[in-house]
Amino acid sequence: MKKDQLLSRRRALLAGATAVGAAGTAGLFGLGTGEEAVRATAPAAPGPPARRPLKPSAYRLQPLTGYGPPRAAPGRTPVRRRPLLSVSGLGRTMVLTFDDGPDPRYTPDILDTLRAYDVRAMFFVCGEMAAASPDLLARMADEGHVVGNHTWSHPLLTRLTGARIRTEMERTCDVIEDVYGERPGWFRAPYGAWNRAAFRIGAELGMEPLAWTVDTLDWTEPGTRTIVDRVADGAAPGVVVLSHDAGGDRSQSVRALRSYLPELLDAGYRITVPHRHQV
Repeated sequence: MKKDQLLSRRRALLAGATAVGAAGTAGLFGLGTGEEAVRATAPAAPGPPARRPLKPSAYRLQPLTGYGPPRAAPGRTPVRRRPLLSVSGLGRTMVLTFDDGPDPRYTPDILDTLRAYDVRAMFFVCGEMAAASPDLLARMADEGHVVGNHTWSHPLLTRLTGARIRTEMERTCDVIEDVYGERPGWFRAPYGAWNRAAFRIGAELGMEPLAWTVDTLDWTEPGTRTIVDRVADGAAPGVVVLSHDAGGDRSQSVRALRSYLPELLDAGYRITVPHRHQV
């Protein structure tokens, strides 16, 4: 696929976001960790201490065809001291995130499930994986998912020099821009290992750091039912769920998504993606 064709589709997708009007406004939300730089409209509620059964309801997502990856906010990105952990906004909003891909063995199945329920998610991609599967990155763009930077080779950033961290991030930004159509507005440190250099360099590259609220620990291959239970136990307004679509055998993650996604929607959760705005 040629870059100009991809950009034309991306412009059409982003133009559709304007047309959703009031429905789109309900999907906008901020991110917060308690830092002064973040102005969230409402604090994220903590997750329940014990599992609450998900009760069926007639609630379903309104069509999200116009929800494309947002444009980066103008102005300087703040340098954080810790990553953003949760979302806040109207209603029962949650975010699903997938790390380490794309992987042609598992990512297509995850994308198929998200498309079946008209849901958008975030994919924190590794540059070397994205370079090897540009068609999957292009599909994420076409289907309105947000792509974030997860470094080039998934190193432990706390053991790297600032120059190496910058190289890992910049190379991945370049691949994302070339295939996805725009530079990423979000980054996530491998292993959740952040340091001041990572926050500073990420901000200089125009990216906000996003961590997670609920860790499915799917990389340990605990069993499909266990992954589903961890998402259900942690479900609450403002939650960011961490899963993986690469880095090992992710067949359990694929099956788990097919189970917990309709359960979350039946319980009235709005599964969407974060929109950058000036903070």
